[in-house]
Amino acid sequence: MVSRAAWAGALLALTGMVWAQTVRIEDPWVRGTVAQQKATGAFMRLTAPENMKLVAAESPVAGVVEIHEMAMDGDVMRMRAIAALPLPAGRPVELKPGGHHVMLMDLKRPLSAGEMVPLTLVFEGANGQRVRQDVQARVMALGGQHGGAMAPGGHGAHKH
Repeated sequence: MVSRAAWAGALLALTGMVWAQTVRIEDPWVRGTVAQQKATGAFMRLTAPENMKLVAAESPVAGVVEIHEMAMDGDVMRMRAIAALPLPAGRPVELKPGGHHVMLMDLKRPLSAGEMVPLTLVFEGANGQRVRQDVQARVMALGGQHGGAMAPGGHGAHKH
């Protein structure tokens, strides 16, 4: 016979696994790179079922992965790392060029159009519980078509 504590623990673990799959990740892509380029961005649309935050990301193709925002600082557009990106319940949040994005830095090799880049996104719920969700993002060529719109190629090189 299974103890009540063991049953509750198993149910909690299963609930956490199901909960981890509920963040909808749509249209993930990574901007392709050229030789010697050490950074690029990953973009997608995230929809959380409840108020959550994107708090971290990882990828085996990069030595450093951060969540970034582009924001006006006076008359200058600046990019900076942020600790978390709020995801309001049921409202899609766009990670896009010129806005919030996942920054892949210290790239281990060039990223070519058509290949798939594994990403792990870390989300935190209102209760502080963190869950990891894996996604495969297709590399799009610099200046190539993406989602019916031109993916800008002139914004891919960021210096840190």
